[in-house]
Amino acid sequence: MGDMDPSRGFVKDVKRLVIKVGTAVVTRTDGRLALGRLGALCEQIKELNSQGYEVILVSSGAVGLGRQRLRYRRLVNSSFADLQKPQVELDGKACAAVGQNSLMALYDTLFSELDVSSAQLLVTDSDFRDGDFRKQLSETVKSLLSLRVIPIFNENDAVSTRKAPYEDSSGIFWDNDSLAALLALELKADLLVLLSDVEGLYSGPPSDPKSKLIHTYVKEKHQGEITFGDKSRVGRGGMTAKVKAAVNAANAGIPVVITSGYAAENILKVLQGKRIGTLFHQNAHLWEPIKEVGAHEMAVAARESSRRLQALSSQERKKILLDIADALEANEKVITIENEADVAAAQQAGYEKSLISRLALKPGKISSLAKSIRVLANMEDAIGRVLKKTQLADGLILEKTSSPLGVLLIVFESRPDALVQIASLAIRSGNGLLLKGGKEAKRSNAILHKVITEAIPDTVGGKVIGLVTTREEIPNLLKLDDVIDLVIPRGSNKLVSQIKSSTKIPVLGHADGICHVYVDKSADMDMAKKIVLDAKIDYPAACNAMETLLVHKDLVQTGALNDLINDLHIEGVILYGGPRASNLLSIPQARSFHHEYNSMACTVEIVDDVGAAIDHIHHHGSAHTDCIITEDQEIAEIFLHQVDRILKGSGQVVDGDKGVTYVHKDVPVDS
Repeated sequence: MGDMDPSRGFVKDVKRLVIKVGTAVVTRTDGRLALGRLGALCEQIKELNSQGYEVILVSSGAVGLGRQRLRYRRLVNSSFADLQKPQVELDGKACAAVGQNSLMALYDTLFSELDVSSAQLLVTDSDFRDGDFRKQLSETVKSLLSLRVIPIFNENDAVSTRKAPYEDSSGIFWDNDSLAALLALELKADLLVLLSDVEGLYSGPPSDPKSKLIHTYVKEKHQGEITFGDKSRVGRGGMTAKVKAAVNAANAGIPVVITSGYAAENILKVLQGKRIGTLFHQNAHLWEPIKEVGAHEMAVAARESSRRLQALSSQERKKILLDIADALEANEKVITIENEADVAAAQQAGYEKSLISRLALKPGKISSLAKSIRVLANMEDAIGRVLKKTQLADGLILEKTSSPLGVLLIVFESRPDALVQIASLAIRSGNGLLLKGGKEAKRSNAILHKVITEAIPDTVGGKVIGLVTTREEIPNLLKLDDVIDLVIPRGSNKLVSQIKSSTKIPVLGHADGICHVYVDKSADMDMAKKIVLDAKIDYPAACNAMETLLVHKDLVQTGALNDLINDLHIEGVILYGGPRASNLLSIPQARSFHHEYNSMACTVEIVDDVGAAIDHIHHHGSAHTDCIITEDQEIAEIFLHQVDRILKGSGQVVDGDKGVTYVHKDVPVDS
């Protein structure tokens, strides 16, 4: 399976399949049976049967075969004089009855030679209107498949009551392509294979050299482009009928492949995920590469759309955000499917667990994102606020007013939820966006971008948020200083440092998230345990998760440090120590204090007092998010005022007469 086409990955989960073989495959141009093709078909079905697949066959060809037999019989039994008279066309019903007998006799012979049993099931469209019939059909097929028997279906043309079975399309099915699609749905098949006399669906008549084989059918793209050639030389349908049946089945959730029944091993190749024939799949529109738009063009479009966004009232921008929140919840299922595909690909590629953790949209994440967007929508408008007023002279007032920045380039790694957060903030603040996500989140980013931009009204245009999906790498984007106003890199230290050193565009970036929790000697240890565990295990991949635990030396004697260490061990956190802690606790020594784990691991060190903790943080930290747990108001104030950090927060918790001040993890702001 080394050359499996990425869009055909679903075949590995196929267990039950319906194969439809048409008249053009069963018979030769002279009307006789195509024994070689039928033999190859039966051999493939035998192979699939022995591999454990459940195979259901729908076979046409009875009418054509019966007509050929009856013509020959009439010729043998006619005198020379009879043959001089005008020949009456043979009755189609008689042809169907005679041909069905011959066709099944042949299948029985071929399958018997291959040690496979087959069974005949004849149905008419009116049967399917009866719920009891459909239930019985399902039970019969289940029973046959459990016995490894191949059920062979055909329409019971001999007794069909339709006046013109070849043209009447008023019934539930009107040809064997739609019968096959109906059976695939009714019998809960995982795949439908329609065998044709050509390789698949072409952009024009297959005989036209300019026609190209369509590997994956996308309704929006191909519906208006395709011109069909003649109907099949025999039988009822031709490609038009196949496409109609395939589209209906795919929309109902059953993937379909139209491929040639002339090639000896095409069904086996389809199940190996090879790029043959034409695939119909309900998610195909998501895989189709969008017409590549250059980043420069995208940035210009984002600027134009952002101006229209800025012109809206605060209420109108709020409405867009509420619509986006609703759209995310409405599309949760398809977002999850795309995200799971990214996660599976990342696992297969052997990415680190911390990256896969950041990549996965865990259950409840979409609801949580939608809730956050609604909170943002209801916040005070950031645009047009008067920040400062100065009277320069009589009648001359200078105002400082908040305004959008323009077009922002945001480069982010792994986390698809970052795309939602960034897009929401941009819409609320009236900014245009160019987003460049990590390739590991390609499918998640594409579906999230699609859902969000489709919720933006045409008066603004979805181009206000551009997702760069071309091969343009970050260095090329960083040259667009004429159309991009600010770059915000969100990712690893390496990514942020590289961007800062290679662009003329202003960069707002923070490299590391080496966050400390200092437990002071006066700390309430029950509170300390809760905060330390939450700071490490709630979301270890976040950049504001605890990476270093600093503990006052007095807590060693009281046993409080041991309790903390045991709790972390129980939760599965791997511990590394500084020089003092590694000796005392018998844990491996940390390679460096300046290290961001982004996983279920952290460094522990013992310090003499709050001053030593602050020195440690200044020396080894990254000024991101640092925390003290203490009952001593004075110590808390020293920590608050002396520690360098981006995020500053404190909370007051009152327990009886005891005032507790602590600085803890702030709202998640992930790098």
